[in-house]
Amino acid sequence: MSKSRRAKGKDESGGSVFRRHLLTILIFGALIAGVLVGEFILFDPGATREALAQTTGAWERAGDLIFIRPLRLIIIPLVFVSVVVGVTAIGDPERLGLVGGATLLFYMTTMLLAVGLGLILVNTIRPGTGVEDPSQFVNVGQEQFEAARANIEAGTEGGLGGAFVNLMEQMIPTNAAAAAVEGNTLGIVVFAILTGLALVMIGEQGRPAIVVFDAVFAAMIKLVTWIIWLAPLGVFLLVSARVGQAGLSRLAGPVGVYFGTVVLGLLLHALISLPLVLWIFARVNPFGYLWAMRKPLVTAFSTASSAATLPITIEEAKVSGGCSKRAANFVLPLGATVNMDGTALYQAIAVVFLFTMYGIDLTITQQLVILITATLAAVGTAAIPSAGLVTMMIIITAVNNSIASATEAIPRLPPESIAIILGIDRILDMCRTTVNVWGDAVGARIMTRLAPDSEPAPEKPAID
Repeated sequence: MSKSRRAKGKDESGGSVFRRHLLTILIFGALIAGVLVGEFILFDPGATREALAQTTGAWERAGDLIFIRPLRLIIIPLVFVSVVVGVTAIGDPERLGLVGGATLLFYMTTMLLAVGLGLILVNTIRPGTGVEDPSQFVNVGQEQFEAARANIEAGTEGGLGGAFVNLMEQMIPTNAAAAAVEGNTLGIVVFAILTGLALVMIGEQGRPAIVVFDAVFAAMIKLVTWIIWLAPLGVFLLVSARVGQAGLSRLAGPVGVYFGTVVLGLLLHALISLPLVLWIFARVNPFGYLWAMRKPLVTAFSTASSAATLPITIEEAKVSGGCSKRAANFVLPLGATVNMDGTALYQAIAVVFLFTMYGIDLTITQQLVILITATLAAVGTAAIPSAGLVTMMIIITAVNNSIASATEAIPRLPPESIAIILGIDRILDMCRTTVNVWGDAVGARIMTRLAPDSEPAPEKPAID
């Protein structure tokens, strides 16, 4: 009789574990199925870009309608309410300044680490060497480059200084409602910080409003828990479309070596650099925490959008990752706006790769220009159209100017060279966005030490 009870208990325990991880199993299954369907059913190596776009367009639109649009629907209200709740929970303006300053310092430091790692790898592997005629690779992404040319020219006007002006304009919008309509997340974050501070400073008068914000935030999180169940279908459709349009079979020759260099850099940063930083400053098992954040990371991979992933990142960071409400609500929206570890690493490798393909060897000084420009430009251009291409063009322009000031004997890198890497950029976009979100999550877990909840939940054994 006791054996029967034990067997029943085991079955119930197994069933409970299966139910608890059902969503994770479905999401990972959808991810694998999406790659297979995209590569072996949707992708045709002999088809033109327009034909592939037409084939995969319906899949991408369906994924957007089913999964991305519901997420984007709640981004702006969630960011505003989340930051207000985080600021009012921290309470003390001095403590808020400490947390904010430490967060920005952390994000800038990890971006510098990422760019430095990228430069080391691209100089070691040298994926662009030995190409006699780089122009033969330009045609692959020429149409994409031409389509984005207007945005690139507008975004690169003023160079790095223009990027800083753009950043300031994002931070101080002329109209909060317009900022919300335009999706200016950074402006909403700044407005929310000021609103939260004002509620704290007026004391008892602000308490009713704080209670309302807490209730609205709880309702927003409930919406997130509903939307996340759309993830398996959304992930399948979006990954199928992206792989079907780019095609893994294009990863051949120097472009394939470049792709491998970027992916290797992203893996090293995600699995060594960031975990080491997390363990040193938070004394948390980094791989347990990585597993706890699996849902937002897979979502980031499928959507290629830190902003669209933000609702899930906030929820999982608190529920599964052990982050305090104060840190998650304040740090993660800020990170989704300014932290671009994966993007900065990718930009550094891409720029050196292109210069190398054209037979231009960069000096240490010129690579330091890449280190600084890639880190700063990734933040300054985060919210503008074709941001990745704009950032890359700013870096290329800065390096070209550095070469021009040194000598006239060395040729400049032509702007259209960017087209060489655009054919596989959609897949790399998924990879670097995942690293961006992982960097945000690591920052939130570290800042939990500076901004713990007054009554913290018990730590999860899996990540301690």
